[in-house]
Amino acid sequence: MNIALVGAGIGGLAAAACLLQQGHKVRVYEQAGEVSEVGAAVQMSANAVKVLYQLGLKDTLERHAVRPESFQFLRYDTGELLHLIVLGDEHEKRHGHPYSQIHRVDLHQGLMQAVLALDADALVLGKRAKAVCETENEASVSFEDGTEVRADLLIGADGIKSVVRRHVVDDSPPVFTGQVAWRLAIPIERIAPELRPPMASTIWCGPKNHAVMYYMRGGQVLNFVGCVERPWEEESWTSRKPWDELSADYEGWHPMVRAPIEAADKDQCFRWALNNRQPVMTWCTRRVALLGDAVHATLPYMAQGAAMAIEDAAILSRAVALEAPLFERLGIYERHRAPRAARVVTESTEMGQLYHIADAAQMKQAFKDRNIAASRNNWLYPYNPWSVDITRPFTGI
Repeated sequence: MNIALVGAGIGGLAAAACLLQQGHKVRVYEQAGEVSEVGAAVQMSANAVKVLYQLGLKDTLERHAVRPESFQFLRYDTGELLHLIVLGDEHEKRHGHPYSQIHRVDLHQGLMQAVLALDADALVLGKRAKAVCETENEASVSFEDGTEVRADLLIGADGIKSVVRRHVVDDSPPVFTGQVAWRLAIPIERIAPELRPPMASTIWCGPKNHAVMYYMRGGQVLNFVGCVERPWEEESWTSRKPWDELSADYEGWHPMVRAPIEAADKDQCFRWALNNRQPVMTWCTRRVALLGDAVHATLPYMAQGAAMAIEDAAILSRAVALEAPLFERLGIYERHRAPRAARVVTESTEMGQLYHIADAAQMKQAFKDRNIAASRNNWLYPYNPWSVDITRPFTGI
């Protein structure tokens, strides 16, 4: 088929690579004048790594990623261990692939190289989508520069502010959650050895606030994300905010949390609003499909936003390969993916509430009641996008 794809982020590039591997003609239309990625790190559990390996990114992960030994959920001030999810060798043995933490730029570059290796002309830059139209025989997208593209299938991977979503779902804006996220990247040599986090993903949980720290770039850089309840502000990953405000948000926190804050470049403290939407079950029309944040914007509290977009890419490519009218193939994709993504969106929101419980005893009991490790090992991580029965809605593994 002739496929037009809007958005060259992680999900869009993953989908393009999956579809190009099947022999389709794919053109990826990106609004930016150059393809780049911002932000810090992303976490890739086995369910997503299965797709990345199939796309040829094993070497990228082995060269750039860090394999954490665990998730450690800790009380913000005392450092008390509230819950543990074992990763490392056990995650790989149980789920078939390793758990990896990688800088978003490194992952994005690897996906872009995979796409261009399959078709050097696949990326078309400087194309900001304006509107989508659809007939029985084709779909089209018009751009702000006055051009228009027609295709057999149009895919919207254009993020939380998706233009394509307006055609498929509605034009309602995303909703501010009341929380914002700080983002820092700190060279590890700036932090005293005794204050460096373990080779794990540590989640420090406190009243109306939590912080996540983990390594990237081969363990040479520490990624810090702080999620705090604050008034509304712009949603921009490149918006710098005063270091003094960051420091005040984490006053009185454990020395291991304070250390990267103190070591950060004071003019490189980024903060953006966290927005999301209620899950929807409508992902497709007859010739238009959505994936990633365009249809299931997810808070980062399960570290699964990028992973879900990568899963979408693989399942959409498998659905497209079926023998059936296109609208039936897209319906299979929608019915299978929507319930799984909805569960991730819902549980991610719930995790944010759990991490922000003020009372220490209540928080400890809440972690015990949820048993996050057992839950994720039972339904989230075992999912294999290449072998799961996509003709059935997702109800578990």
